[in-house]
Parts: sequence; structure tokens; C-alpha cells
Amino acid sequence: MRINPVLADLGAYPIATIQDRARKRRDAGLPVIDFSIGDPREPTPGFITDALRSAVPAVSQYPSSAGTAELRHAIADYVKRRFRVGVDPQTQIVPTSGSKEAIFSTPLAFIDRDANDAVAFPSPGYPVYARGALFAGADVVPIVLDDDFVLRAVCVPDHVWSAARMLWICSPHNPSGSVTAVGELSSLVDAARASDTLLCADECYADVYEEAAFPDGPASVLDVTGGDSEGVLVYLSLSKRSGMTGYRSGAIVGDREAISALRSLRTTTGTASPEFVQHAAVAAWGDDGHAAERRELFAEKRSILRTALEGIGLSVVESRAGLYLWVAVEDDLDVSDRLLGEGIVVSPGRFFGPGGEGHIRLALVPTVEECHDAADQLRKALAQ
Repeated sequence: MRINPVLADLGAYPIATIQDRARKRRDAGLPVIDFSIGDPREPTPGFITDALRSAVPAVSQYPSSAGTAELRHAIADYVKRRFRVGVDPQTQIVPTSGSKEAIFSTPLAFIDRDANDAVAFPSPGYPVYARGALFAGADVVPIVLDDDFVLRAVCVPDHVWSAARMLWICSPHNPSGSVTAVGELSSLVDAARASDTLLCADECYADVYEEAAFPDGPASVLDVTGGDSEGVLVYLSLSKRSGMTGYRSGAIVGDREAISALRSLRTTTGTASPEFVQHAAVAAWGDDGHAAERRELFAEKRSILRTALEGIGLSVVESRAGLYLWVAVEDDLDVSDRLLGEGIVVSPGRFFGPGGEGHIRLALVPTVEECHDAADQLRKALAQ
């Protein structure tokens, strides 16, 4: 059968190969502690599930791709509280079915495959930046990050700024957990506007951070642009903030013309969360207390694992925000294989692109008790 050559060239999603190996181990009856994928084990807060159940209708109908007005207003209220920025819920917000599909599909709205448009993105980084760009027909340009894993405007060569129709940035960064300072975000906005490059800010981990390191939370591009979000799109998610990975609920906020184009695209594809999920999202965006409780829980897991890893001489790089620990090792493939043999599943850094070699990523998803167990096994397996 003939298939899209882009799909054939890409092959399997890298993390899926790790998941397959972990599944085989489980099927064999062997214990597994899985740090490979960002899908936390903690239950979704009860008020969110209650809101969903109460909204399931007797008659099922198609949801609007623009999202309900109630949800758009809830997102705008959250943005005002979190970033102290006012946005218009009618023209500057579109709810999404999680962030992954939104990130993947965005280039379809803006890339002209006949114009040699390019999409640039940080590397190591979320593989979907490149995959969505390739399916849209763009040239892909990974920007290999320095040792602090922060993408700065000066890291992007002039010829890339000239060719790039879109530039993805990510803060807190997946996989390293680095955070981009306000000044660096401002430089990125200025450079993107000067080159007519759409700046797409993946801020899906904006509410997952160590409060001691970031008392006011990591900065957002919205902190820089305020209500004037010309040329900027910000991607938000309830997956980690609210334990709603399976609900598939997020949002894009920003430039009015870009939001209009994305709404047209999403109407064409019929992409929207069911309205009962949107109702649950209203409850989630409207409450900050549960997000703070989850931050404390992730901080506890981070402390357990960081203590174990640093105690055996390994360096945890950045990792003060986001959902991951980014750990420097000699050979990421070898260490990943060794740990899998002990029932601990981690992701090799190279799976996230050039610059990720020599690191492993641990997603803070197992329970606190499992993290204690894993800490003991990490000490035994990796002690130098």
C-alpha cells in the first residue's frame, strides 16, 4: 500500500519504542516503574470529574471548534490571574483537544509548501514540532541548544530568521526543565516580529515548577507582549496542571489573525473537545488551589529522585520546572538499557533530537512511594 512518504520516513514515534519494551516486561510479569512518558498517576481532582459527569447530555451533538463562550472566558480569567494580562476571549483564544494535536496541526494553517517556508524549534525538544512541520511541507530547522538548554534569539542564525515562517520555543522546557527569563523572551519577540516569524510558545508546563526557585511562576511570552500579542501564539494545557491528560483539553492564546486562521482550520477538520469535557475544563481553569497541590507533589517526587541521583555523583541539569528530571550521563542508550533491566523505564536524551545525547529524562509520573522504590534501585544500578 502506498502511504505518505513523510509518515514512512519518520517511522515509529521514539517514546513509543520504549513503551513497547516496558509493555513486554509487564506482560512477562516483571515489575516496572515507568518514568518514560509524562502521564502522572495521581487521580484527577474530584471537582473536575464531577463537572464532567454533570454535563454529559442526554442527546449527543457536535461541539463547536471555537469552543464554548464559557470556556473561553474561563481561559481568559486564568490568563489574567496567572500572567496579569487581559486577552479577548472572543478573538484571542481557541480551546484545543490537548496541546499535542494543536502543536502538530498549527503549521497546516501557516505553511506554504511552495514557498520554501521553514519551521525552527529547539533541540533537544518535543518531537511533535518537527513532525507537524514536515506533514505541512515545511523545511525543518533544529536549533541545538547550549548546555543550559535555553533558546535565545542570538542562537537563531540570521538566515534561519529570514526563512522561518514559525519558531517554536518551550519554557519550562521539555525535556530539561530550563526556564527562559523575561529578558530573553523579550528578545525573541522582537526578533520574531522583525523577521515576520510567527513565535509559537509552548507553555504547557507553566504551572509546574518549584516555588522556591520561581515564587511568581516561570515567565510567559504574555508577560512580554501584554495584550498586544501580535505575531505570538501561546499554547497552554490542563494535562499536567490539572491531571487531565486523558481529557485532551488545552488552549491557544494570542494574535487575533492567527487565532482566526486556526479556527478556520479546526472547523475544516472538525477538531474540538466534547462539550462535557469543555465543561470540566471550565472548572479546572477556574481553580488554582489544586494546581498548587500538584506542584507540591511533583516537588516531593523531584526531591526524592534528585537526592538519589546526585548522591551517586550524577548531575541533574536545570529541572527546577516542568515535569521532568534531565540527568547527565556518559551514554544515554546504555544507561537506559541498564535501567530497563532493573525495571526502571527512562527516555534516552537523543530521542528528543540533537543535543540530547548524554542525558536521560525521567518523567515525574510514578507515585511518591514508587519514587522511593526507584531511588533505591537507581542507586544500585547507577552507582559509580
